[in-house]
Amino acid sequence: MNPTPGKSNDSLSDSNSEDACQQILHKKKSSTQLPQPGTTQGSCAFDSAMITLVPITDAAHVVHGPSGCAASIWGSYSSLSSGSMLYKIRFSSDIDENDIIFGGAKKLYKGILELQRRYKPAAVFVYSTCITALIGDDIEGVCKDATEKTGIPTIPVHCPGFIGNQNLGNRVAGEAMLEHVIGTDEPDTITPYDINLIGEHNIAGAIWNVLPLLEKLGIRVLAKITGDAIYKEVCYAHRAKLNVILSSKALINMAKRMEKEYSIPYIEESIYGVEQINQFLRNIAAKLSNYDLQERTEKIIAEETAALEEKLALYITRLQGKRVILSIGSFKSWLIIFAAKKLGMEVIAISTNSNTEEDRIRVKSLLSQDGIILEQNSPEEILQIINENQADMLISDKRYQDTSLTARIPFLDINQERNHAYAGYIGILEVARELYAAFYNPVWEQVSQPAPWEEDGEVEGVGGAGNSLEEDI
Repeated sequence: MNPTPGKSNDSLSDSNSEDACQQILHKKKSSTQLPQPGTTQGSCAFDSAMITLVPITDAAHVVHGPSGCAASIWGSYSSLSSGSMLYKIRFSSDIDENDIIFGGAKKLYKGILELQRRYKPAAVFVYSTCITALIGDDIEGVCKDATEKTGIPTIPVHCPGFIGNQNLGNRVAGEAMLEHVIGTDEPDTITPYDINLIGEHNIAGAIWNVLPLLEKLGIRVLAKITGDAIYKEVCYAHRAKLNVILSSKALINMAKRMEKEYSIPYIEESIYGVEQINQFLRNIAAKLSNYDLQERTEKIIAEETAALEEKLALYITRLQGKRVILSIGSFKSWLIIFAAKKLGMEVIAISTNSNTEEDRIRVKSLLSQDGIILEQNSPEEILQIINENQADMLISDKRYQDTSLTARIPFLDINQERNHAYAGYIGILEVARELYAAFYNPVWEQVSQPAPWEEDGEVEGVGGAGNSLEEDI
């Protein structure tokens, strides 16, 4: 059994050592601490490895384990494709009790041959799970035999959930691409302006808000790792001139190894927020070292920001000064903070339970001096902060909708199944539209009114549903 190959461990240990030291210094946990129910749901290494690799759209993704493992994550994240839809199909070896006793390697091998015959995928990724790793199934040997038999690349991904948390699963996925995919093919042509975008999974089509900007500048995205990617482009990612890490610290090890092995420099950027997307374009142009490209970049930035300011003006007049609370665990909280600050809104409290320590420090720096960091993230705590700070809106996922109803304030549902892309200049405008639509929804004016049996005076409505400006937006 080899659930975590030695090469992966060596590269992972380098990046984890500093983080581990910081955690020991800042946070000591008792050895008798009791586990909390549901703490690993949706964030184990297996789930996050699949989140990273499944957006390779023309590949087949096989879960070697019980069918329940295949159902746990598929479809939870709305990663979109502009081409093949093969990645949407769930494949599983469907391990049962007999396979646990006698081994499931033969069953996996036959299943891979059958799906290759039926679907002709560009490649097959095989994911180990807790059960198959514990019983010692040799998925690496199975993948090697299947590759030799069919000629279709079959890649093992050693990601049983018990090996670690979400970030470790992302890193393991990156290691699998480095070991078995990147460097195995060559592009038809190369240009001085070829880059890779790493760490963006095209959730709700976010990457499509950015690609047109790069195309205008003459910058070619050689490989998208892995949002809306095809297998072949990941194979020749080693020919890029620059790696751009987008929002995902977990894949920085991948960029470091590519810098060491292929001499590709990397930069860390964000495509969420006006200043961030401006810096993203400027830094790429600077790294590619072309004066004409830098001039064109400044011109496009000026055009795009001017157009955005004009479109946001009316939303700012309607949302400026509103006080909001964020309780978002499904993706980075600062995405909404950037938009709220741009609209003149004040974020008075935020939950950072699902973020790394570095993320928490960054988020806290973006809040005002009186900003509150939610620790327990319970409905009672959120309701107390709403009442004490006169919050105007709660931005969270559906589990806190009742909390906003109790407080009688507007609620905006932001979760991992979101259908709106918030990246780039278009993304800021999309956030503004959603905030406006949620805040001035007529239902909140009705919710804020007292019940017929209550004898208190009328409660002033939170929204201006009848305001004439609403028709102009």
